[in-house]
Amino acid sequence: MKILHIDSSIMGGNSISRQLSKAIVERIEADHDEFETIYHDLASDPVRHLSGELFAAQASAPEHRTADQQRDIDHGAKMLNDFLASDIVVIGAPMYNFSVPSQLKAWIDRIAVAGKTFRYTEKGPEGLAGGKKVVIVSSRGGFYGPDTPAAPLDHQEPYLRAVFGFLGITDIEYIRAEGVAMGPDQRQSALDGAMNTIASQCEKAKANRQAVA
Repeated sequence: MKILHIDSSIMGGNSISRQLSKAIVERIEADHDEFETIYHDLASDPVRHLSGELFAAQASAPEHRTADQQRDIDHGAKMLNDFLASDIVVIGAPMYNFSVPSQLKAWIDRIAVAGKTFRYTEKGPEGLAGGKKVVIVSSRGGFYGPDTPAAPLDHQEPYLRAVFGFLGITDIEYIRAEGVAMGPDQRQSALDGAMNTIASQCEKAKANRQAVA
């Protein structure tokens, strides 16, 4: 079992998404005798945003690249390879200004690579990264569910669902903590509710594995 754990919150120890993504990974690890976990903190070790300079460097021979360009290329390649090698991807994805953190978007730009995780065919695009499970920890300051007035402003979860679906991943699970900016009581209630969801989902997955075994 190979687990890829991604955090993107800039809030450090005060981050709800970090607390929840850690809890999920610990649960998964506890349920498997053999596992390897790779962790990337996109806030403390960010992936650079795509640039024309990077595209030009990638198209050039290695001897024509600067050391800085080569480090950037190598960093992006590691992010892609870690993603491709994983069985389960756990992503801490807080909502920032109605969408995902720019750090997370930069990581997505490095894993959405034609010929690696998707390809274009005569019948349209085809995802090449299927077979994985993606667990997304979605934390939001307000309420953006489909039955709320703010639902049209949600460009976070629909975007992530579209991206990973485009890459061929259909097994996507959300753990939500909403309204975390609406007072300490609601913050704690959202955290407790998400933790309970994690516990119940992990127990359900464990029971399903035992039934199959």
